[in-house]
Amino acid sequence: MDKAVEALGLNLPQLIAQVVNFFVLLFVLRLVAYKPILKMLDERKQKIAEELNAAEIARAEAASAQANIQAQLDTARKEGQEIVAGAQGIATRIQADAREQSAKDRDAALERARIEIQQERDRAISDLRGEFADITVKAAEKVINQSLDRQSHQRVIDETLAESNFSGN
Repeated sequence: MDKAVEALGLNLPQLIAQVVNFFVLLFVLRLVAYKPILKMLDERKQKIAEELNAAEIARAEAASAQANIQAQLDTARKEGQEIVAGAQGIATRIQADAREQSAKDRDAALERARIEIQQERDRAISDLRGEFADITVKAAEKVINQSLDRQSHQRVIDETLAESNFSGN
């Protein structure tokens, strides 16, 4: 085997020294570089996992916030519809009250007008009776050519008017 190693141009002590140097270098690199690099890669992997978890939590919180906002919007929309319905109810009630008040005012004005008409009618009839009595007395005075007692004449006229169709009934 020595000949084969020499035929290949290998120097056995140098080869052993290089193999020993390689393992020493491998051991030193493992202590100095490999473990810190693995540690750094593990820390990086852990940090990425934490960031992914944080992103997932943020996504869940955003979805929760979105659902909360949607619920608040739905509640606000429902409250707005209730307010509008209430306002429409109030407007309808106000219109009904206004119509009712208008009808009451109209009926009151109509009743006042009827009362005024009745009073004016009664006053006109009273005036007409007075004038009729005066005309009748004057006519009777001219007919009998003498002055009659005013009080007895008034009594006779009132009795005659009460018996006639002109009594206001």
